[in-house]
Amino acid sequence: MALGAPPAAPRAEAKDFQRDWQAWHRERIERLKAESGWLTLVGLHWLSPGENRFGSEPSLAVPLPSGRAPLRAGTLTVDGRTVRVTADAGSGLTINGGPIQPGVSRELKTDADGAPDILMIGTLAFHVIRRGDRLGVRVKDPESQVRRDFTGIDTFPAATRWRITAAFVPYPKPKEIEIPTVLGTVEKMQAPGVVKFRVDGQELSLEPVIEDPLDPSLFFIFRDRTSGRETYGSGRFLDADMPKDGKVVLDFNRATNPPCAFTPYATCPLPPKSNSLPIRIEAGEKAWHGKGAPEH
Repeated sequence: MALGAPPAAPRAEAKDFQRDWQAWHRERIERLKAESGWLTLVGLHWLSPGENRFGSEPSLAVPLPSGRAPLRAGTLTVDGRTVRVTADAGSGLTINGGPIQPGVSRELKTDADGAPDILMIGTLAFHVIRRGDRLGVRVKDPESQVRRDFTGIDTFPAATRWRITAAFVPYPKPKEIEIPTVLGTVEKMQAPGVVKFRVDGQELSLEPVIEDPLDPSLFFIFRDRTSGRETYGSGRFLDADMPKDGKVVLDFNRATNPPCAFTPYATCPLPPKSNSLPIRIEAGEKAWHGKGAPEH
């Protein structure tokens, strides 16, 4: 069977397609607008070995938003790959919803350990992230101006032509590939194979990676000829179910902007060289130009 876009859908099927896409798009917007979503990011601060003081005093290693925390609230101490937190008296600091005894050091789980420990002062939330050999603190504020002013994302019109059945060609064993990041670093991820498909008679391919082996799905980071024009310059993301009977459904109508399109405090992966498509994918989310959009 030839690969590529399926024939034009009957009217009832097309109506179902539009309804499903609209429901997906609404859920996508709600996830972005959530109290812990990407629109709440207000800071990313890299930690140094030893003591890193945090609070709303601007000169501290981890400055929190002015007026939202005590001037000095506590200390994050880095020892190799371990981070410990010590709260100052009267800071109001909590961890995972429970109190922290002032002056008592406590080791923190990072996002590399699964679910990180969440520290909070009032409505401010922050946690430790690990990116390669670097440790940092990501700060979220549900009252961020970007979240308050967010009104949605423009998209291309959803069309069944961009819901494509592709062939999955597995590698003999998963291949480790290098994924560049906006930090200038490289992450190594597992690619299970390659998907091949056609658009307007042109044969194309994309190489997915698997982010979570315990809950596997195919994650595509790609660029196309709309990148830097109608769509976000660094590329877009697309998720797909694992292959079934040697096939993968690529619904480019659900291609999304990476978090870096909304905040300068994200650490996004960039498309590998193998995932630069020589065509225009006129589907999915367009570039976001809302108030507070990062400059790239």
